[in-house]
Amino acid sequence: MSIELNHTIVHCRNNRESADFLAHLLDLETGPEWGPFIPVDLANGVTLDFATIPADSITTQHYAFLISEAEFDTAFARIKEQELTYYADPHQKLPGEINHNDGGRGVYFLDPSGHALELITRPYGGIS
Repeated sequence: MSIELNHTIVHCRNNRESADFLAHLLDLETGPEWGPFIPVDLANGVTLDFATIPADSITTQHYAFLISEAEFDTAFARIKEQELTYYADPHQKLPGEINHNDGGRGVYFLDPSGHALELITRPYGGIS
């Protein structure tokens, strides 16, 4: 059996808010609440299980999503509609810009719990 990532738990201030935020942005579905989790399934079989924990216990993480050009257009329009601050870089030095690394497009922004989210249309460094 090959080894694959199946799921990960995303700590957040409000599991419903964070799951719905990502699902809306990427045109995904939130699954039914299962115990303390609100799941969001990705196309590659990975599930993000959003779990509410105390805000002072959240360690911010980085989540990068490889999406198509059309999906980027839709998601980026939603980022702008929601007036989210976005950046071309992970260090937040280039606000209001996107990047064009490796011939694609990329953007960084924060989710409601402060996690750094990234959308890219091509893997960086020619990695598939």
